Amino acid sequence: MDIEKALKRALEENQFHLVYQPKIDLKTGQLNGVEALLRWHHPRFGIISPMELIPAAEETRMIIDIGGWVMHEACKQVQEWQSVGHSRLNVAVNVSVIQLEDDDFIASVKRVIERTNLAPACLELEITESIMQNTKDTKMILQQLKELGVRTSIDDFGTGYSSLHVLQHLPIDALKIDQSFIKGLDESGASPMVKTIIELGLNLDLDIIAEGIETDFQLQFLKQNGCTLGQGYLLSKPLDGANFERYLKAFSAIH
Repeated sequence: MDIEKALKRALEENQFHLVYQPKIDLKTGQLNGVEALLRWHHPRFGIISPMELIPAAEETRMIIDIGGWVMHEACKQVQEWQSVGHSRLNVAVNVSVIQLEDDDFIASVKRVIERTNLAPACLELEITESIMQNTKDTKMILQQLKELGVRTSIDDFGTGYSSLHVLQHLPIDALKIDQSFIKGLDESGASPMVKTIIELGLNLDLDIIAEGIETDFQLQFLKQNGCTLGQGYLLSKPLDGANFERYLKAFSAIH
């Protein structure tokens, strides 16, 4: 209850900030983009875990305003990085089902793109797999995003409601394999599920993103099986803006 009460004040008092986790093209080793992740440092409670923050924000419907803030700040920051030479950088932002169901959602995405001057193709919205429960509305929203030029991906894929029949008709660009499957990849035996998801996605002409890569074995397995993009602590932990700028310089120097 304290967290729920504090949410509105947190937005007003700029208690939120973003961190950026690099996404690497597993074929080329090049930096593909970043995922923008929300962090909250409360003056009294300290660091509030996203596991507490997001459900509280959804319950109070503050997720609509907070999610809008995240999208705007992430797009603004990436556009700034593009303007100083990192033109291919794109950004992924998590979107709640509650945001998607809001009547103003598509208009709000359009406003963010116009205000930040970010090319629509440089924005990817990560949508939880549970959106597939309401396929008619989902398809319409995803189609509108596609018409805007914004990319979409299904997050935490493999843990929820996906129907292969529905999946092949959704206008999406990528599948993000849930990290619980990546954790299961070790020398004692590779997960057939990960192989299957990669093959499925590639057959549907989708990018496949693996999150939570922590070991070299996991990385090599994903590369060998044609996974498109990867992120995780082995590649880089989430970085605040200043540290990500240093990472960009170092990465550019190496590559």
